[in-house]
Amino acid sequence: MYSDGSIRKYLDDAASGNPTPGGGSVSALVGALGGSMACMAANFTVGKKKFRDVEDECRAILGRCEAGYRTLLELTDADTQAYSHVSNAYAMPKDTPEQKAARTQAIQEALHIAMDVPLKAFRACAAMIDDLDRLVEIANPNLISDVGVAALHAYAGLRGCKLNVEINLAFIKDEAFVAEHRSRIEAADDRARQIADRVIEKVYRRIQGG
Repeated sequence: MYSDGSIRKYLDDAASGNPTPGGGSVSALVGALGGSMACMAANFTVGKKKFRDVEDECRAILGRCEAGYRTLLELTDADTQAYSHVSNAYAMPKDTPEQKAARTQAIQEALHIAMDVPLKAFRACAAMIDDLDRLVEIANPNLISDVGVAALHAYAGLRGCKLNVEINLAFIKDEAFVAEHRSRIEAADDRARQIADRVIEKVYRRIQGG
């Protein structure tokens, strides 16, 4: 599992001609990095007398962001495993009508499996971005740039995950399923973008003394 290995090994494999880790895995990892920075900012806030009034709120955000980045780290590995379902399905024989039908069904099933991982990662990134909307207001100001880094990475991870949802939706033949999921992720992406932009704007204002 990549999550238990070295960063160098992961990056070397991602840069190689190997099919995995690919964009979905990398996007989940980027989101996890954002979550770690959110946790860092929260950890430098909880337990400090100066921020006693927001202790409970910040601790709750910390708990959610810790769970979020751990989920994203697991999905970094899960995405590489999900890809094998698709590659195996496309490798099935297609010499007879029966084989073609079985292959087509297997591909459709594999695409749903492959889409599920980046969709979960997309949602995890979106949830963290929601928490950053409040964290930027209450976090230790000495860590304010880290809240900004968290927002940038969480949203970049979300957008990357969205691309990987879309590439699977493009080949799924269930039109109603595709339309429903596209509508949902577009709405969630728009909301996340607005929040991330607002967080980063507040970070810059705080840095510049505004």
